[in-house]
Amino acid sequence: MELYNQLKSLADKVEQLKDRIETEESTKHAFTLPFINILGYDTFNPTEVVPEFTADLGLKKGEKVDYAIFQNDQPILIVECKHWKQNLNIHNSQLFRYFHVTKTRFALLTNGIQYRFYTDLEETNKMDEKPFLEFDITKLKESTAKEVEKFHKSKFDVSLIVDNASHLKYTREIKSLIGEELAEPSQDFVKLFANKAYNGRLTAKVVDEFTEIVNKAFNQIISERVNDRLNSALNKEQEKQLEEEKVEEQPKSKVITTDEEIEAYQIVVAILRRKIAKERIVQRDTQSYFGILLDDNNRKPICRLHLNGGIKYISLFDESKNETKEKIESIDAIYNFEKQLLQTIGCYDNE
Repeated sequence: MELYNQLKSLADKVEQLKDRIETEESTKHAFTLPFINILGYDTFNPTEVVPEFTADLGLKKGEKVDYAIFQNDQPILIVECKHWKQNLNIHNSQLFRYFHVTKTRFALLTNGIQYRFYTDLEETNKMDEKPFLEFDITKLKESTAKEVEKFHKSKFDVSLIVDNASHLKYTREIKSLIGEELAEPSQDFVKLFANKAYNGRLTAKVVDEFTEIVNKAFNQIISERVNDRLNSALNKEQEKQLEEEKVEEQPKSKVITTDEEIEAYQIVVAILRRKIAKERIVQRDTQSYFGILLDDNNRKPICRLHLNGGIKYISLFDESKNETKEKIESIDAIYNFEKQLLQTIGCYDNE
């Protein structure tokens, strides 16, 4: 995945340079602008990436967002960048104001390491308090890179991203809630299971006992699932190794299909596919010739190619399946036998 590899390269750069980056401006140039470039936008084109984009709100003038990315003369993403050591939690309100006065549906808050993408799922033109996509570029996963790729210039689609944003946001929040419950189960969570497993009255003492039981049960089931996955992966790896060993033990075939034979086969397919489906035209290489069959049937030879000797031949078949060898200077000469090839498959289909 090209974009994933580019982001990983940027992550390596971040790890190497961050301790030398002392200002917010340096963070922008070293980390944020390269990220925008990876998304396919030209940071040197002021009609595409606008630095210090004006976002005045009412009487409050001089408000500027660090970057605004444009498509078709409309802002599609505003970007606010902070120094890499900055905690992004204290800067949400600033981006919230910028979002309200621009026509964009998306905003990005970043310190060059943490990236938070926002939209307006809960109320139109009002930035949500929580991001729908958040990641640390130094711990990037391929699945996250696929979501980031939706913001690439070549793939950007507002409707598609907004539709997906809802799914991402609530999946992320539910995962967070599950994580909290697993770490420290709430009474509601404990009672959900205790009510189904325990027939008596749920007193405070019983709930306390079930808190430990539920916590232990969930940890065990997670551990078991992880072990099952690991064992499954190990078994598959062992099976793969056994298969590879079997292949190595088998005698190597003396039949070698050459690039020229493949190209000749493609020429025959190009001739015949006007009359029959490509899937019906099957190649079968042997030590003495390269055969092409109809429906992968030995009793329906279309032609045989003899290309690996000093002189090249094509063997053609009439309606009685009599074989005739014709000398050819090169595989391009196969086109000269279009009529005979079509007649051959016609005979088989008439049968």
